[in-house]
Amino acid sequence: MNKSLLSLWLMLIFCAVGYAQNTLEIKIFTDKEKEPLLGASVYIETLNKGAITNFDGVAFLEDIPNGEYKLQISFLGFETLEKLITIPSNEELIFYLKESSNALDEVVLQSTRSTRTVKKIPTRIEFIGVEEMGEKAIMNPTNISMVLRESTGIQMQQTSLSSGSTNIRIQGLDGRYTQLLRDGFPLYGGFSSGLSILQIPPLDLQQFEIIKGSSSTLYGGGAIAGLINMVSKTPDEEPSLDIMLTQTQALGSTANVFYSKRNEKFGVSLYSSGHYQKAYDPEDDGFSNLPKTTSLSFNPKFFYYPSEKTTFWIGLNGTYDDRIGGDITKIESGENGIHQYTEENLSKRLSSQAVYETQIDSVSSLNIKNSISFFDRKLSITDFSFDGKQTNTFTEINYQKASKKTDWIFGANLYTSNFDENDNATLQRDQSDVTYGAFVNNIYDVSDSWILETGLRADYNTDFGFFPLPRVSLLYKNDSGFSSRIGGGLGYKIPDIFTEEAEYISFENVLAIDKSALKAERSYGVNFDVNYQTRLFDVVGFSVNQLFYVSAINNGLLLNSTDDGFFMFENATDKIISKGAETNIKFTYKDFRWFLNYALIDTKLNYLAGNPQKPLTAKHNAGSVLMYESDKWRIGYETFYTGKQFLSNGTETTDFITMGLLLMRNFKWGTTFVNFENFTDRRQSRFSPLVLPPHDNPEFPEIYAPTDGFIFSVGVIIKPFGQKR
Repeated sequence: MNKSLLSLWLMLIFCAVGYAQNTLEIKIFTDKEKEPLLGASVYIETLNKGAITNFDGVAFLEDIPNGEYKLQISFLGFETLEKLITIPSNEELIFYLKESSNALDEVVLQSTRSTRTVKKIPTRIEFIGVEEMGEKAIMNPTNISMVLRESTGIQMQQTSLSSGSTNIRIQGLDGRYTQLLRDGFPLYGGFSSGLSILQIPPLDLQQFEIIKGSSSTLYGGGAIAGLINMVSKTPDEEPSLDIMLTQTQALGSTANVFYSKRNEKFGVSLYSSGHYQKAYDPEDDGFSNLPKTTSLSFNPKFFYYPSEKTTFWIGLNGTYDDRIGGDITKIESGENGIHQYTEENLSKRLSSQAVYETQIDSVSSLNIKNSISFFDRKLSITDFSFDGKQTNTFTEINYQKASKKTDWIFGANLYTSNFDENDNATLQRDQSDVTYGAFVNNIYDVSDSWILETGLRADYNTDFGFFPLPRVSLLYKNDSGFSSRIGGGLGYKIPDIFTEEAEYISFENVLAIDKSALKAERSYGVNFDVNYQTRLFDVVGFSVNQLFYVSAINNGLLLNSTDDGFFMFENATDKIISKGAETNIKFTYKDFRWFLNYALIDTKLNYLAGNPQKPLTAKHNAGSVLMYESDKWRIGYETFYTGKQFLSNGTETTDFITMGLLLMRNFKWGTTFVNFENFTDRRQSRFSPLVLPPHDNPEFPEIYAPTDGFIFSVGVIIKPFGQKR
């Protein structure tokens, strides 16, 4: 009897073991970088069970009986992996996928004009993707300043307290040396440069591509410090509708709407934005820190797809922007006694784009594009106004051909610019420029580890002559997560009156450009960087990028005073040299990401005695961004340090730290968010006055720190078609 019971008991144990159910934790990483693969498929065909890897590259398969199974792991752009596994197993299930020889590009960059991925291009390019774009759009839905301000080595330099006019500085060089592009079109230069950043809403943008250092070979004059290419969203077969509403405690209200949809032959994207800001005076000193602003913009695009190989699209962009700052009493109630000073910028912009792209065969393509841009701006201060219209045109044709190891690009373009000042103005500062250009660029795979990029542009300006612009870059990469790039090139900039110094004095008494006496600015620059990616303790992703750079500008354009009270432009007698380093570090662990950055910016004005540091340029900058991301929540905490700076008179400013906190909650229908920008309320008025007397004719010191202080905003993004994962 006892033997029978024992036998029955043993049989039950064996049956239980045989039918044991297991939960498998399977980790998938890339073979080269050892980075976790989000979205990889894990499948056991005999059990008809599968799962998708999460942010950490982990997939869970539940209720798996003991036994031997064939595990299939696949991911787009990687070779499918099949492995036999035995369950139960004491070994950790970790697998590495190799990139397929015909892998699809995970990130294709437009600014290089190539179809290669960022990892296979010798030119160093910083990429800001759609997720980070969404975060920055929430922090500031009115313009792109937030996207750029927090990038390492980029400074947003405010030139006017009253109007908020702002320029981009890359690696310590003035805003006029940075070329702004949108979908490859030169954008918002000249008379509009001080307002350009304030008039580009971010909601319809898909990605940013930033090239630091001379990039004139690719896109012509102006890209001495670098270029920023903003890439717009394009329509998919699935319709997309985003409605974004934001309100700040500073009485700023913003509404953005973006819609896109395509079918087999036609597509459309429609974008519109409206923003109203009440004049805001956090110091209660009687002068605005944020101007009273009414801004409207629209951007419809229509796409035609006559075949799978050809796309034609046209777009129209329009902006109306009225901003008035200064004396709060005059803004709200009109001029009264000592309440007399205001600065008003009234601007209207209308631009068109047309693009034809066709794939001639499997290895070559043809692109033709054209844009016409019209900008009308009136800048008015007490007893003075500067009023003018600027028309720019850009036309380009380029041919691309790619083989297994070599990519070629050939192209030619025509760029015209015409500024016409109001005929009633005392100083007539009209200026027209015509530039013809031709370029060729080549990327060659010397081996699996070495890739060489060379290029040559030849530009001819009808007033300033011929500009040969060579460039060269070299990339080394290996399978252990290490890569390095070195590159350099030449650049140039045609003189015009629209500099930061002239904007600061509202162009009053600034004489016209004397083309017979001035030379074009010319530059040369070199970048060198190293990049390394790995896994720490098999659970923490780690990457570091270290950049070193130097740029030099000859014939720098200076604005100097004359004996009779006017200001005239002259060429500097010596170089402007900017050199420095940038460090970017990234850690990832499960749903957490931590970014650390540091920028050393040493910009010297060699034409001045003692080679002083360029004014309003902090030598040391650092930042930390900690992010938590899940399907439902996104939380970000930011800290940024700005070092001491010098004013134009040699006064040294204080350093300061700003902090921000972002909270987002995702739902099926959209997202709600709250943002605490600069919640420690660091602003320049806490260190030094923003406005100096007399009240009826005030003086405004140079701006070196935030002026608006703490901004609290809440909002919602409504997605009627649901969240896209």
